Amino acid sequence: MVSAPSRDDGLVFVPSTVTRSAKIVISGAFGAGKTTLVGSVSQVRPLRMEERITEASSGIDDLAGAPAKRTTTVGLDYGRLQLSASLMLYLFGLPGQPRFRPLWTGLTEGALGALVLADTRNLDACYDILAAHESDGTPYAVAINTFDGAPSYPLDEIRQALALDPHTPLTECDARSSASSVRALITLGEYLTTLPVEPRP
Repeated sequence: MVSAPSRDDGLVFVPSTVTRSAKIVISGAFGAGKTTLVGSVSQVRPLRMEERITEASSGIDDLAGAPAKRTTTVGLDYGRLQLSASLMLYLFGLPGQPRFRPLWTGLTEGALGALVLADTRNLDACYDILAAHESDGTPYAVAINTFDGAPSYPLDEIRQALALDPHTPLTECDARSSASSVRALITLGEYLTTLPVEPRP
């Protein structure tokens, strides 16, 4: 009897070599590049819950830093990345606008950690994101998404501006580049391995 071939739709089939998995959330302000990063690293077709930006969002969503942006995440982005034969990462991109923040509670539940994308054109928008992760206890690393034409600052200055703890990883990445984005995720993963394992309630 010949079995039917498996179809990898990104949600069901997992290689038999995978014995460990981790849920990672990708967060950041509106337009920081979360959807782009998930799409660049996902080894399956990413799931995207996006809507076109319309006049109804005028005055609500700040397009100053991303005038060409035409869609926005209203639910989540989902992707999957097999980092090694045995380890699978499940990536959940969080919506950046404050009005969608209630969705974070369910989306961050069970997450091992968060990669926070930051944009030097609007670093102030990071404060609420970092505070939300501090509040829900999700450990995080910060990656500066290197947009074309965006101001460039020494990482030490950015660390000071964001008031990051000395142990919090801070790196740069180009969300359009798979290799660059994977390096940022590895930076987060290496940091998470240094944290004490706390028993779950």
